[in-house]
Amino acid sequence: MSNSEIRLFRAIFVAAAIWNLCGGVLGYFNPGHAFMLLFDRSADDPVLLSVFQGAAGTTFTYFFGYLIVALNPLRHTGIVIVGGIGKAGFAIQMLKFYAAGLANAHALIVVAGDMSFCALFLYYFYRLLKTGNRLIKEPA
Repeated sequence: MSNSEIRLFRAIFVAAAIWNLCGGVLGYFNPGHAFMLLFDRSADDPVLLSVFQGAAGTTFTYFFGYLIVALNPLRHTGIVIVGGIGKAGFAIQMLKFYAAGLANAHALIVVAGDMSFCALFLYYFYRLLKTGNRLIKEPA
């Protein structure tokens, strides 16, 4: 993979980190407001609110994961695999909530952003394989 491609993927992973930071911080530190923003209702059940906060905490954790990937995109592919699966799953679930009338149009912003990053991650994996890199590195 060329240096210019590596720089491109570093920028993509920094952008992914910022995306996760925005959603994760809001949902973790102000879960009631974030829930209201997506679902137009309050989460009166403390268990529901706690589960939502936990999901946001996972999102926030991937802020750090994508920053690690940005440091060396050729090495930290496992983080991208797990993070991409999470992004796809969350986007699908938010789309299902929206289709069922449970989430509002703000959910579509989440869906569009996460699916965009999924597409960029797939391109990243394609370029890794096309340039002779392995998706999973053996321990040194």
